[in-house]
Amino acid sequence: MLRYITSLKFWIFNIFMRFSLCLAVTSFPTTLQEESTISSGSIICPTECICLSPTQVLCNTGGLVEIPTLQLPTTLEDLSLTKNDFPVIKTDAFAGLRGLRKLSLDGNNISSIKPFAFRGLNKMRELSIQHTPLGFIGQFSFAALQNVTLLVLAYNKIKYVEGYSFAGTSNVKLILLSNNPLHSIQSNAFSGLTNVDHLILPSGIRIIEPDSFNGLQHVGLLKLTFMDLTSLLPYTFRGLSFVHVINIQESDLGAIRKDAFSGLSHINNLNILNNKIDVIEQLYLTSDRAINILRFHGNHILEAPRAGDTILQVNTISAINNHFPCDCQIHNILESDFASNSSTEFQQHNYCISPIEYNGKSMSFVDSDIIARCHEKVVQDNLGSGAVSSLSIVPFQITMLITFAKFL
Repeated sequence: MLRYITSLKFWIFNIFMRFSLCLAVTSFPTTLQEESTISSGSIICPTECICLSPTQVLCNTGGLVEIPTLQLPTTLEDLSLTKNDFPVIKTDAFAGLRGLRKLSLDGNNISSIKPFAFRGLNKMRELSIQHTPLGFIGQFSFAALQNVTLLVLAYNKIKYVEGYSFAGTSNVKLILLSNNPLHSIQSNAFSGLTNVDHLILPSGIRIIEPDSFNGLQHVGLLKLTFMDLTSLLPYTFRGLSFVHVINIQESDLGAIRKDAFSGLSHINNLNILNNKIDVIEQLYLTSDRAINILRFHGNHILEAPRAGDTILQVNTISAINNHFPCDCQIHNILESDFASNSSTEFQQHNYCISPIEYNGKSMSFVDSDIIARCHEKVVQDNLGSGAVSSLSIVPFQITMLITFAKFL
């Protein structure tokens, strides 16, 4: 009986093993197919790309000449397209990839970005375009990127920024334009940008058109350095508002024209530092501009403004380590709002740039009481009329009268 039970168990075990083996063999093709599908990420993947997952794809150094948008998964969030050969980013180039959050186009042959190239990417957070031959930022190139926080445009060939290039692109925390040969900023170039923490422009800018910053609001830091301007034009900063810090520094500003700062409002710190200034025609920072602190430090001013052309209605003025003319123009400076707190203290902390015998000396070294005031007519003529002053005509007339009298 025991022997019969043992034989029965063996027979049942044998049937079970054969059934399991058949089941495994039958299901093997399906399992293999599933593994093949999973290994490809359950997505259609371009041959030039590596699809790490339905949300991350790398298409680097693949020699792509067009963006394979239709071949990419709609679930994509992180896309890298570096070191390919895209010459143009077309309008709606990424249509259908609405979930995209991070995009890198570094190292491509991009020469042009069409208007609304990134339209529809409402979830985009980071966009990087670096090391390309991109020569300019055209109108509406980066329009409607509502939620981008980081826009890196460094190490390109960008020479100018057209108006409304960033229209509708709000909430950018950092726009990086360093290491570009940028020489011109057109009117309304930054219109539509709000809530920008840092806007850092490259060195070498030669032209800033009126209203270049119009519509730029709620900025943490606007930094303008190493510029080479012939003049700071009227209404350069009109429409720029609610800025924590504006730095204008280490630049040749040429002439600061009348109304250059008109239309600027709600600025916490306006820092004008270490610049060369040919002439200040007018500097009005009136109370309606709502400027908290003006730091005017380390500047070299060749021709001073008249006292009436300097109105600095700000909460705090700090003017130190500047070099001003110490000829007849010294009276204009000492009577201006630059020295409104204390003329004596102002002279102790600022220096002379002219005449040559006073160059580099403290303004306190100069006895301003023995220096004659500039004749108003002479100053106006020197500022551009080119006419011979009345002071030079009078001696000439006297000389002619004396000469004529000798013949009588």
